[in-house]
Amino acid sequence: MHASVEEMLAEGDRIVARVRFTGTHDGDFIGIPASGKKIDMETIDIVRVADSKAAEHWGVTDNMKLMQQIGAVPEEAPA
Repeated sequence: MHASVEEMLAEGDRIVARVRFTGTHDGDFIGIPASGKKIDMETIDIVRVADSKAAEHWGVTDNMKLMQQIGAVPEEAPA
């Protein structure tokens, strides 16, 4: 898996990062056997910093998209 920071912003005591993860599902993942399929997904993370340390973290990940990419959940059929 490869992670790349697409964008990072800081204001006050908050840091926001949009990170893209790419790779290949080539090993067991939460009980789902390797599919050999490529993955490409983004996350958004917000971290509150206090005393030069991460004090709180909030994150958003499109887990459905990941599960569809590795074949664990079927993709939506066109309407």
